[in-house]
Amino acid sequence: MGIRGHSRPLRGRTVVVTGAARGLGAALARAFDDRGARLALLGLEGAGLQEVAASLRNETACWEVDVTDDAAMADTAGEVRTRLGAASLVVGNAGVAEGGPFADSDPLVWRRVIEVNLIGSAATARCFLPDLLETRGYYLQVASLAAMGTSPLMSAYCASKAGVESFAHALRAELAHRGVAVGIAYINWTDTDMIRDADRHAVLRELRAHMPPPARKVYPADQVAERLAVAAERRATSVYMPVWLRAVQPVRACLPAVVTRVARSELPRLERTRPFEATGLLGAGGHADERHDASRRLGSGSAEEPGR
Repeated sequence: MGIRGHSRPLRGRTVVVTGAARGLGAALARAFDDRGARLALLGLEGAGLQEVAASLRNETACWEVDVTDDAAMADTAGEVRTRLGAASLVVGNAGVAEGGPFADSDPLVWRRVIEVNLIGSAATARCFLPDLLETRGYYLQVASLAAMGTSPLMSAYCASKAGVESFAHALRAELAHRGVAVGIAYINWTDTDMIRDADRHAVLRELRAHMPPPARKVYPADQVAERLAVAAERRATSVYMPVWLRAVQPVRACLPAVVTRVARSELPRLERTRPFEATGLLGAGGHADERHDASRRLGSGSAEEPGR
């Protein structure tokens, strides 16, 4: 049975959130916990997952897993089903970002952004799809304003978010006749460690400052999570946070030309004051991913279930 048609549609249901150790993922876990859901929290930071789990009231379990590891994700999906039951809602939230000129970017770091944000979302959907088919559930893909527009010096992030948007559209069409709904969350700047770290880099801070005032506002993670949780209860096709982002959809084809025009004048000015440099993966979550990826490349990466 699907998650619609009830006043508390998520009560007692199993909800999976990736990237749940901090930021928006942790805020989503709290929002779904408030709605009576059982939570499966997935991410790379076991201690952070445990801390989030300890703050929740309903049954919760944690899995320390890399969303880009297909085998580990498949094992995790099986363990979630055994521990908590088949998932009725899966949120593809895990994501990383890096900034800097594409020409000077580290190919491994650039590729990792695509792997986590796009490939990781696809792996998440694939591994939990049998559950969603059984429960006639809902998959919510966290995208971004970057999926509708673009930004210089953020090529990997923009490409990955445009990719997850297209992936979610295709998945929705593929699953509609089987009773599984797919939604896309378009969110703007959210107060997470990733965004706070981005603001430490002068050029990224300046680029945000050149956006129109409504577009540069940063929203509390709990506020964004609450809006996404309401959308999940309604099995919404799309959700916008803030709501004015919906108005961007009809004019999105114009955005690349506008961004290019602004960048043509502003980037030379910014470059004269300070050189553009690669940021590496941003925020504590990005740093955790860097450590994990380095360990994985040395052959010692692993996935485990801390549990609760």
